[in-house]
Amino acid sequence: MSQDKELTCRDCNTPFTFSASEQDFFAEKGFTNEPGRCPSCRTARKQSNDRSGGYSRGNDRPQREMHTVNCSACGKETEVPFRPSGDRPVYCRECFSQQKDRRH
Repeated sequence: MSQDKELTCRDCNTPFTFSASEQDFFAEKGFTNEPGRCPSCRTARKQSNDRSGGYSRGNDRPQREMHTVNCSACGKETEVPFRPSGDRPVYCRECFSQQKDRRH
């Protein structure tokens, strides 16, 4: 049976209690990490993410450069998020899925 734990919030450095019932809930859901933020910082983070239209961790990244190529299997023009080196085939989404299914 779990016991309450005192943790420290990574955002505001305030101590908070990770209760036994919360620990049981986390275990039931298969979560292996303890919460890193106190309840008020978690709520504030959720609200800011809701306003931004998505999860904000990736929003700070620059836009990915896409490269236009022809699919090695069907010849259809497609875009990929990497610069093809020419030594390996590049597939469109549909052909990639078919290739992946064949390997398994």
